[in-house]
Amino acid sequence: MEGPARSAPIRNRLLEGLPPARRARVIGGCERVQLATSESLAEPGAEVRSVYFPTGSSISLLLPVAAEVPSEVGLTGSEGFYGIAVALGISTSAIHARVQEAGSAWRMGSGAFRRELGRNPPLRDCVDRYIFVSMAQLMRNAGCNRFHVVLQRVARRLLMTADRAHSATFRLTHESLASGLGVRRVGVTVAASLLQKRRLIEYSRGTVTILDRAGLERAACSCYHEDVALSRRYLG
Repeated sequence: MEGPARSAPIRNRLLEGLPPARRARVIGGCERVQLATSESLAEPGAEVRSVYFPTGSSISLLLPVAAEVPSEVGLTGSEGFYGIAVALGISTSAIHARVQEAGSAWRMGSGAFRRELGRNPPLRDCVDRYIFVSMAQLMRNAGCNRFHVVLQRVARRLLMTADRAHSATFRLTHESLASGLGVRRVGVTVAASLLQKRRLIEYSRGTVTILDRAGLERAACSCYHEDVALSRRYLG
């Protein structure tokens, strides 16, 4: 399924942070691919064969917990890349990587990516900065899940998805949202209903439209604003 129509091509911020010649070199080693909603890119314990630089898609990073519904520990889009384990010299995945928002991405083989990191210092610097931001956000998520109410977390997750979809309208079911937040579906349904009653969002058949962006930001916990500030500081 294709994502919502966009007025301009979407680029990858991490790659855009490279000097033009270095960026062209990285892209020259990639292939352009279209990712489909719910497509699995890696399974826990499996070899990570490729890294992805989303340009119009987003990838949900899910941690399986016994037989329970997996919990989302990260979400990457055009601000970064999927493949932190590879960048750290690890060849197997600890998580399930699943496409959240369909769209385009640059794909590079893991071996080629590791070689490029070794001979492209600006890429290594951008990747290290992204890893730092991702780890900081992961730690914040732990506190968010412990102390913030479901409505705040749902608002934050909707804003995160809109940012990576580059659109106020995107696909996101209650089931996938509940899975991403690690909460029961009924909790997500109640929170989404409250946000609709406030006229902050509109939800119909798995499609969300943000009607009042400023209002939704006020409804979200402070974690969203802290994530944005951290990203701007270190990723540009």
